[in-house]
Amino acid sequence: MYEIFCRTHFSAAHYLRDYPGDCEHLHGHNWEVEAVVRAEGLNEIGVGIDFRDLKAALGTVLEELDHTNINDHPAFQDRNPSSEHLAAYIHRRLGEEIAAHPGVRVARVTVCETPKTGVTYIEDPSSGGAAG
Repeated sequence: MYEIFCRTHFSAAHYLRDYPGDCEHLHGHNWEVEAVVRAEGLNEIGVGIDFRDLKAALGTVLEELDHTNINDHPAFQDRNPSSEHLAAYIHRRLGEEIAAHPGVRVARVTVCETPKTGVTYIEDPSSGGAAG
């Protein structure tokens, strides 16, 4: 088993509905994202998934969020765009984007609002799919 990762970032605003403090107001972050995928084996050239393919797949997902108010995104109309929900959403969408790569699946996604705070979402195998 191999774990392959990609780190990147995007910038966006959000607010947390019913939050008892400043985060209830619109504010922005330079979100840092790390996505880790697991490859059961290697392909004919000795890689689990090409870094370029993983980077492109993650880029497609983050492009939906970059320079937006995340609250306006359809996935967050009825749920707060917390780091927890955002990590689960990116996990699910990245899984859709890499589905064409046999034997490769998303292991975890970490989303950081600041250099010192973040959340990691790891899918519960018994849940049948990522939340978000």
